[in-house]
Amino acid sequence: MDYGKWRYEADQRAKESKKKASNLTVKEMKYRPKIGPGDFETKTRKVFEFLGGGHKVKVTIMFRGREMQHPELGRQILDRVSEAVADVGKVEFQPRQDGRNMVMVLAPDKRAQARREQQKRKAAEALIANGDPSTTL
Repeated sequence: MDYGKWRYEADQRAKESKKKASNLTVKEMKYRPKIGPGDFETKTRKVFEFLGGGHKVKVTIMFRGREMQHPELGRQILDRVSEAVADVGKVEFQPRQDGRNMVMVLAPDKRAQARREQQKRKAAEALIANGDPSTTL
């Protein structure tokens, strides 16, 4: 076997192993206890996109001053986030207090994403079958 052929095969093996390796990153989204509804929706939509892209998401509630006396507000926000993204992700680490921050980690849920896609497909097929004029292909 000549060196060129051996080198080519080695490169092909290396390329194949890189394909199989998963490059999972942890994204972080920071909330505050007194977040407004618009900001909450925007940040939660971004969390939804991160989970849909296959990334883990670390959701952090940052407390300042007297906000530390009301950790239940942070817990409520984290519960709302986990409910909003339940169809693409699941809670990997339950919320816990970490100094002045409350932290929760969400992970992508492939089964939930598959169910969601299937429901979308069925809804689209139903619209097409009903002859909805707004759904032209």
